[in-house]
Amino acid sequence: MTAEFHAPIVKRPEPSHTGTGPADVLFAWGSESDTEAFAQRMAAGMRAEPELSDVFIELRGDLGAGKTTFTRHLLRALGVAGRIKSPSYAVVEPHQAPGSSKASPLSIWHFDFYRFNDPREWADAGLRDLFASPGLKLAEWPEQAQGVLPTPDWVMQISLPLIGPETHDPLQDFDPPQAPPRRVRVTAATPRGLALLASVLASVSERS
Repeated sequence: MTAEFHAPIVKRPEPSHTGTGPADVLFAWGSESDTEAFAQRMAAGMRAEPELSDVFIELRGDLGAGKTTFTRHLLRALGVAGRIKSPSYAVVEPHQAPGSSKASPLSIWHFDFYRFNDPREWADAGLRDLFASPGLKLAEWPEQAQGVLPTPDWVMQISLPLIGPETHDPLQDFDPPQAPPRRVRVTAATPRGLALLASVLASVSERS
């Protein structure tokens, strides 16, 4: 069965390949299949236009929001084989995705700055050099490295559904039982980020 994800809920403003200002779009992920489908569409855009894979993406959200799950789905969709470990203790895990007729193999770095507390580590551990090199960079807990990280191309804010008077209890009133969807706000802050967002939105439009 092909995974699907919800079409954008809010667009503000419509991003384009020629836009220069920031744009953000709100998506809803009702299940892990939605997360996987979003990752697959991102990967398809990156394969079609390899320059879109040379981006820095910040992944923001509370513990358990799904940042690592999304990253694993994206890396799998890009063709990364083998175990995909969380970089919680190592700060960074390197990966490589196979190339295509249009591009060489893609270098990928998955960062987790949850325990990052010494700015000197930025240079001493070679993190500055990694961010200066071509490839895909995905960073969880970028707030912990604020002040040393470069401007992201994308910021993905993944919000867990609220369980309270304003929302349904995920254990009640669902047939079949299903939690309210996560809200995923994607903010594109650079021309390349805008181009990647436009690619994802075009994919949604084609299938809707």
